[in-house]
Amino acid sequence: MPYTYKHARPALAVDCVVFGLDDTDLKVLLIQRDLEPFAGAWALPGGFVHLDETLDEAARRELREETGLSKVFLEQLYTFGDLQRDPRERVVTVAYYALVRLSDHQVQAATDARNAAWFGVDDLPDLVFDHADILDLALKRLQGKVRYQPIGFELLPPKFSLTRLQRMYEIILERPLDKRNFRKKVLSLDILQDLDEVEQDVAHRAARLYRFDERKYRQRVRDGFNFEL
Repeated sequence: MPYTYKHARPALAVDCVVFGLDDTDLKVLLIQRDLEPFAGAWALPGGFVHLDETLDEAARRELREETGLSKVFLEQLYTFGDLQRDPRERVVTVAYYALVRLSDHQVQAATDARNAAWFGVDDLPDLVFDHADILDLALKRLQGKVRYQPIGFELLPPKFSLTRLQRMYEIILERPLDKRNFRKKVLSLDILQDLDEVEQDVAHRAARLYRFDERKYRQRVRDGFNFEL
């Protein structure tokens, strides 16, 4: 007969902070709950972990089921286990953050989500459970990590101008950057491919377009390169 635990155990969940970026704001994806507790309120996408899946698999499944998102950058953030974080029972959640290109994904609510929508991080509705704390930590992690790993390119279209790249960093870091110094620094990293193309159908002077060269970046890392902006 297999051994079974006799003491009570907490339930295990995953919650995902999904960031996207437009021309003016850093966005976060929220779902409107269709089930109690807090039916009709806004929350991070997430749910309980199944017995036959890993944490990463659970996070990706919940994103797919509740928002329609798949094949996104996803990284584990932190574990939240306050005794009172869920009114139903003792629930420990493993939080993740994800980065997506808004133009690549059409979100749609499903399963136990009534609605799914993007909100600016500075214009959020009240969030249920401890999801405001999870979101706050995810934003701090993004702001720190974007400076020493090239994860910000996950938020940009495949082809981008240096102005668009700089604007992405300014939005995330919440501060202006000197244009000349930024361009000098980012070009010196030698991880951008000049596409010999310019922007199309723009009202201003068309800017040169670049692409993040991931293969070159990985090679440079193997050679001891440190990304830092």
